[in-house]
Amino acid sequence: MLLLTLGALAVHGYHPFAEDAEIYLPGIKKVLHPALYPSGTEFFESHASLTLFPNLIATSLRITHIPFDYAIFIWYLASIFLLLLACWEFSGICFETMRARCGAVGLIASLLTLPVAGTALYLMDQYLNPRNLAAFAGVFAVTRVLEKKFARAAIWIVFAAAVHPLMASFALAFCAVLISLDAFSEKMRKPAVALAALPPIVSIFAPPSPAYREAMAFHISHFLLQWQWYEWLGLIAPFPILIWFARIARSRNLKNLERVCYAAMVYELVYFAIALVIAIPERFEALARLQPLRSLHLLYLFMLMAIGGFIAEYILKGRLWRWLLLFLPMCAGMFLAQRALFPSTTHIEWPWAAPKNQWEQAFLWIRQNTPLDARFAINPFYMEAPGEDRIGFRAMAERSRLADANKDSGAVAMFPPLAEEWWEQFQAQKNWQHFTQADLLRLREKYGVSWTVLRSRETLGLNCPYQNPALAVCQIGP
Repeated sequence: MLLLTLGALAVHGYHPFAEDAEIYLPGIKKVLHPALYPSGTEFFESHASLTLFPNLIATSLRITHIPFDYAIFIWYLASIFLLLLACWEFSGICFETMRARCGAVGLIASLLTLPVAGTALYLMDQYLNPRNLAAFAGVFAVTRVLEKKFARAAIWIVFAAAVHPLMASFALAFCAVLISLDAFSEKMRKPAVALAALPPIVSIFAPPSPAYREAMAFHISHFLLQWQWYEWLGLIAPFPILIWFARIARSRNLKNLERVCYAAMVYELVYFAIALVIAIPERFEALARLQPLRSLHLLYLFMLMAIGGFIAEYILKGRLWRWLLLFLPMCAGMFLAQRALFPSTTHIEWPWAAPKNQWEQAFLWIRQNTPLDARFAINPFYMEAPGEDRIGFRAMAERSRLADANKDSGAVAMFPPLAEEWWEQFQAQKNWQHFTQADLLRLREKYGVSWTVLRSRETLGLNCPYQNPALAVCQIGP
């Protein structure tokens, strides 16, 4: 497991401040240093208030006194290790041979950054976040249910709920389907029966505001009817695959794997139905924030383990060259995909190494040289800029900023009361590419913004104590 963990790190990389780290890391840093982020905290503390994840990580830092960057790297490695360990245990009760177990876990390790249909999720992200912790807890919980150790399963569900309530709900639902199917005889195993056994989770919310709709426009993955054809393929394809695997499992007397395949089909049917109910009537639009198709994350883990186990057992067998022929090109492809996603950033951002990315260099300078109460204005679409590689400003610079288009709109999508404030700040930065010094002074007067990040060739006559070839960090006003 340790070697596979290091191999997965080498293939998929590590980017501690990328993507949703912009939401989760500031919550940890705010717990450790309350003076940070004197404004704009609502855009990340809304998530933090529903989970013990920031407190868990912060407490581990206080106990161990490990520097922050090293600690989150260790937690990230631990989350990979524990997911692979959970998959090892799961495959061990679904397959009879060591070879099949190796194939199942090896395939997961090789495909950690595989996208899950149209959900905007990977099997595991390239940075620490609560989804990574909930993932291994969910697999452990299902394994314990298969073993009929329900108390241990409940402990894993509680842990998952403490760090990520939404992802924990999917693990709980899978366990509920599995238990429901076990309660019926072979003749009663029908999706409709299991569906009736599940509690309804759909309710009607008030119609969303125009500002909320604008925020949701940045997150079309929430809406099933806006998925592309290949994303629909990722949703539909598991059904025939699971039916096929269930038949193979039955013919080879792999009873636990057969149980999982039947449960996975019912589980996906339930959430597919919920997604359709949410997507079609307009009055249910606000329910899209429940993101029912993120349930596919757990299903993909189980389906890929079944694929890996069967391939290893019946195709690769004991031939080393076959294993190499499958896994080497697969790992090379995943490595190249990661380099294409983060072309301007070091593949593994070691906690002791200086950043290569020029945006990260600017953000690090801000962390080390600007006042804790500084508030920044930055292009609201900065994460989409060439060479930025979707590095989070708050996560790395540890300073407040006005609302952005990418990550703060995601907070609004989950917490509609933030919509009006987000929309006001977003509109105040409209046409950023045409901003003048007068526009920045307007932001200073209205929002107390005292610093800005600009392109190095467009400093607008401001005092800019830091510049690199890409960016300038400038003071607004005296």
